[in-house]
Amino acid sequence: MADAIVSRLGQANAAGDAKALFLKVFAGEVLTSFEKKNVMMDKHQVRTITNGKSASFPVMGRTGASYHTAGTEILGGTLKHQEKVITIDDLLISPQFIANIDEAMNHYDVRSTYSAEMGNALSNQMDKHVLQTAILASRATKTIDDADQFGGTRILGVGTTGDELAEAMFAAAQVLDEKDVPEDDRYLFVKPAEFYAMAQSTKVLNRDWGGEGSYAGGNVIRVAGITIIKTNNLPSADVTTATVEAGTGDKYIGDFTATLGVIMHPSAVGTVKLLDLGMESEYQLSRQGTLMVAKYAVGHGILRPEAAVELTSATV
Repeated sequence: MADAIVSRLGQANAAGDAKALFLKVFAGEVLTSFEKKNVMMDKHQVRTITNGKSASFPVMGRTGASYHTAGTEILGGTLKHQEKVITIDDLLISPQFIANIDEAMNHYDVRSTYSAEMGNALSNQMDKHVLQTAILASRATKTIDDADQFGGTRILGVGTTGDELAEAMFAAAQVLDEKDVPEDDRYLFVKPAEFYAMAQSTKVLNRDWGGEGSYAGGNVIRVAGITIIKTNNLPSADVTTATVEAGTGDKYIGDFTATLGVIMHPSAVGTVKLLDLGMESEYQLSRQGTLMVAKYAVGHGILRPEAAVELTSATV
């Protein structure tokens, strides 16, 4: 009896590794899960580098204007420059190992679940670090040493009711206006408790006052021109050198126990990518199974502190 002619679904052009296309599908699922879960990527400055361990972001001050007296020579002027150097953290990985015997006995598909969890793990870690950086930006001093430049802002003593949170947002919007932070692309990041407190506030939702949310839908769109984003990744603990993740140094440490939310413009925080989200798979003969690793190498840092505002229940 002749052997069957097998159509290998995972081969590219019927040649090479029989699992090549399967890995690409899996990697695509990890990427899709990452993009679906991540809320911070398109809300701050991101730069990709091909090599090195850091990148420099230029920051410039503002120039002035004056009236010219006829006949006097125009000599020019000075505009202060500064730079923010953002370093790359260690390689962040999300690994999984599937044993051959388990895969053979299993009667349901685990690929989609594994890929989703690996993408979610990397996405959550990135969101956490960007949000921690945004809060630290709100506490930082000004980058350019000029009188018309500013540091970050903290709105102290904020309550947790929807009305109190909305009032704090108006106060933050005023501060950002006074610092000439662009009105477009302002975001507030809060946890579900604060989000739904605002979703129940008649002041926030009342369309006679410009409300855009829905009580029935339990959602809030914008307050004071600021788009509200719900996330579980806003820090709420005291992150010290003893609890910070290995591989990040002390860049993201701070006491976030009183933080209720952070408002930021994309110019407040920067991210440097050395290795974008990637996926590798290797069959290990000695272990009789397949090791899969999702990974990326990035770093985050403060760019313009004046574009970040922390809402905190702390009074000092």
